[in-house]
Amino acid sequence: MPGENNSSRLIRSMKPMLHEGEFVFCTFDKIDDAIVQEAICMLKETEGFSVILPRKTADERNYEYSFVSAWITLMVHSSLDAVGLTAAVSKALAEANISCNVVAGFHHDHVFVARKDGERAMRVLEGISRRR
Repeated sequence: MPGENNSSRLIRSMKPMLHEGEFVFCTFDKIDDAIVQEAICMLKETEGFSVILPRKTADERNYEYSFVSAWITLMVHSSLDAVGLTAAVSKALAEANISCNVVAGFHHDHVFVARKDGERAMRVLEGISRRR
């Protein structure tokens, strides 16, 4: 099923959802099944694997991390070739002085912001959704 391409409709219907918990970005030279089972997201880069994990998992396994984030899912099925959603989200958050890291999945876009900014980021995203 193809996702939505119209940027105005995407922004209007994105319905951000804040996940419970805290999430961290870790790096590994190689990954094992235990990491794969707990991963929110994995990306193989030249330097190794970047993996987003629940903070609890990272703490239990003594994995190093430096950034604790909140995870927001935009609950609209955006097309992978849609133009404008990521730009609108990152622009609105930047104007509110909130750093964001965006990950696109097949069905949804996911935004990771500093944990302390999670609720405020939700208000910003809900605000731009209402204005469209």
